Amino acid sequence: MTLDQLMAFTVSGDHERQEQVFERLKVSYDKQPYVIRRMLTEGAVRASDKRAQFIGLDAYVAAGGTVLRDLFQGDDGGWLQDVPLVDQMMADKLKAESEAVAAKGWKWIEVAPDFAYGHAFGLRQLRGEPVPLTAEEEVTREALQAEFDRLSEEYQDADELPDEVDERLSELETVLEGFETRPVVFDPAEIARAGAFVSIGADGQLRVERGYIQPEDELAVELEADVSVDGEDDRALAASNERAEAVVTTEPDAEPEEDEGLSPISDRLMTELTAHRTLGLRHALGERPDVAFLAALHTLTLKTFYHYGSDSCLELDLKSVSFGTQAPGLNDSASAEAIRARHESWAKALPRESADLWDALQEWDGDSQAGLFAHVVSLSVSAVYEPWNRRPRAFAHADRLAQAVDLDMAAAGWKPTVDNFLGRVTKARILQAVAQAKGQRAADRIEHLKKGDMAAEAETLLADTGWLPEPLRTPGRATDGEQAPESVIEETPEQPSEKLPEDEDEPVAQNDDTGKPMIAAE
Repeated sequence: MTLDQLMAFTVSGDHERQEQVFERLKVSYDKQPYVIRRMLTEGAVRASDKRAQFIGLDAYVAAGGTVLRDLFQGDDGGWLQDVPLVDQMMADKLKAESEAVAAKGWKWIEVAPDFAYGHAFGLRQLRGEPVPLTAEEEVTREALQAEFDRLSEEYQDADELPDEVDERLSELETVLEGFETRPVVFDPAEIARAGAFVSIGADGQLRVERGYIQPEDELAVELEADVSVDGEDDRALAASNERAEAVVTTEPDAEPEEDEGLSPISDRLMTELTAHRTLGLRHALGERPDVAFLAALHTLTLKTFYHYGSDSCLELDLKSVSFGTQAPGLNDSASAEAIRARHESWAKALPRESADLWDALQEWDGDSQAGLFAHVVSLSVSAVYEPWNRRPRAFAHADRLAQAVDLDMAAAGWKPTVDNFLGRVTKARILQAVAQAKGQRAADRIEHLKKGDMAAEAETLLADTGWLPEPLRTPGRATDGEQAPESVIEETPEQPSEKLPEDEDEPVAQNDDTGKPMIAAE
């Protein structure tokens, strides 16, 4: 054993476990230190896992849990070895937290460590009122903001901030953000018919999504009383009819007899008149792109944030499909977190009542309108493969859209792991991925391994390479983690294997699956 291998064994103090790993290494080709660490910690929960962060490392240890630590390398807090204890503590804490939320009077509470992405689609979210700042808090906020502005102006031309100034600015920014994200209060009557989702966020903190109303709990819309006294009220009554086109299936009512007084306009005549008006609106709107954009933005925003489609005369629809097969970790992905934050930001900027939306959007500048429009339209994107729903043209359009926005899924946070790709494809695909990203020599080194070990090794080799499987690549974009033929990628192995030849560090020309030359180097 080398010193590095011996240090790797110190991750676990369990002699029986060490002996088991030692026996496995006797028949393994790869005896790298990182392989030893992986074998000793497999099945454990990393301290950086959101479950571990949620229950707290100190509480876990106090409950009798064991933590494996690496004495010689960074380990992100180590590994929690007692997985059943972690799950039990997580369940108990979630239950206690959910009971505290339910005590506020919500009609229903759903609790889970994680919910599928899109779990709230189809539910209307209430708009609560932020708790106002007290006079003392307002004075404190203004003083901190003044200090933040002073420091920012004083060091705006500095190439590098002094450590104490940088630290103070970070502290001020955090405190000021706390003033902006105030707790929200809801109407007790609305709480009685709404519910909340309680789960664990990606950062290990409790995530409570309050104020969602299920369709069956929506209040029935009461028809306005007919108090018409002139033609304008007649038009208001007619506008309450949501049908875009009237289809006459029976004989129309006869025109009313001549009367000396004012009588209501007949339904037949009202339909004819409003049909003419509809065509007039269509033509006029077609001549005004600026108003058409505002009208479309108004309608789509209504359906996204208010779910009141009847507040608009435009027959536009926006579908935000959920995902039938939930991808692992989708709800905690960087993209999901960014979309959620952006959605909440727009929701705060919009008026509470849908009747005020048109006037509010008219007052916004063009950039704000365009930003909201982009967000709303983005929620309708559906490029999910479904075996029962063949949509080749839709997927071709998704490729064009990806090119237009220069989509880079690696930069968006996706990395190949055992769970999300490598453990669910054939060995041939694993080897192909490693060869594309690290060269054929690296793929040959893991070719003899069993499927599970090969997938784990490949995850380590592909980390931070930016390699992506074909469905995640943007056509025409860079190599997505594949080696460029003219480049040499150098890799320094953690511990060279005794079976490698002495010239292993020399670059060797290889060919990829397309026959193009590649340069691989260890």
